[in-house]
Amino acid sequence: MGVTSLSDIETKIEGAPEGVHVAPKTVDDVVRVLRWATESGTPVRVWGGGTRQKLGHPPTPGIVLSTGRLSDIEVWEPDDLTVVAGAGIGVDELESRLGEKSQTAVLPEHPGAATLGGVLATGRASLRRARLLGPRERVLEVTMVTGDGRVVRSGGRVVKNVSGFDLHRAAIGAFGSLGVIVQVCLKLWPVPRASATISNADPESVSRITRPLALLETNDAWQLFAWGTPTDIDEIVAKTEGEGRAGLHWPEDPRGSYRWLLRVPPGRTAEAALRVRPWRFLAIHGSGELRLASEDVEGATDLRGWAEDIGGSLVLVDHPGEDAPLDPWGSPPSTLDLQRRLIAEFDPARIVNPGRLPGGL
Repeated sequence: MGVTSLSDIETKIEGAPEGVHVAPKTVDDVVRVLRWATESGTPVRVWGGGTRQKLGHPPTPGIVLSTGRLSDIEVWEPDDLTVVAGAGIGVDELESRLGEKSQTAVLPEHPGAATLGGVLATGRASLRRARLLGPRERVLEVTMVTGDGRVVRSGGRVVKNVSGFDLHRAAIGAFGSLGVIVQVCLKLWPVPRASATISNADPESVSRITRPLALLETNDAWQLFAWGTPTDIDEIVAKTEGEGRAGLHWPEDPRGSYRWLLRVPPGRTAEAALRVRPWRFLAIHGSGELRLASEDVEGATDLRGWAEDIGGSLVLVDHPGEDAPLDPWGSPPSTLDLQRRLIAEFDPARIVNPGRLPGGL
């Protein structure tokens, strides 16, 4: 029997485009919405905190689906270093709760209104990813609702789980095309007693530090972040000969009319940082990720060409106005046909964020 009404979960979503706005209260409600959308052929735009809505090719929605009410911490096992939470929980709220027991989910340091599900669906990573890995490696289990309304679960709530197809990892950065993320189990990390931010460190001395928490470079300075015992921190500050401050003082992403994400092989991060110096940048050494800002798109085509030639990419994350002045993704991946077939298994009517992915997928 078809679904005839969504009126009981209609709502107002601040900043969202026109369309029917719904905020499901339960996973069953998400199932109802997506079945209705599939039966009626209505495109769905998924809305977490709204912080990455211009990334890719945003669809014109018939339905805007907010995950904001799916925000409970279902299970938290501090001794096992795992947490299970709803996709709609704010990153700030989750990290604040985990901090009560000196733990972290290693999510973005300046998330704004971003939600857990939104961060995972868009593949947004922490500045600590070179040391503590990215979201794809830290997710143990994901529960999703497919485009045609099936509830699927992948992974397991244990740290070691290697059986079957890693659908939960494929969902990271997939923009809901394999299913709308509704619940996540994450591997946590204990936060040591002491930490420091070391500025104006000499790059040569920094190279003597074994596996720092993060090593960042901007147009003006290098910053090294470290944690451990108080003795560890004292030794690191002495070795770098920089200006040490207690605590982790993370820089914000560069600001500008256009914001970009440049990815290159990790070993070419320093080379990339030299190339992007006309722009404002934040380079995450060891990860191959650089966050950029500019006031126009001059030089973007050449930079994208260089990045793609060495196996990287340049993605337009945000821009003024409604339409991007150039393709936000760049060249489509060689795996486009394989991705299209995979997505068809989970969203046969292609109603969740249609056309948003590279190649208009």
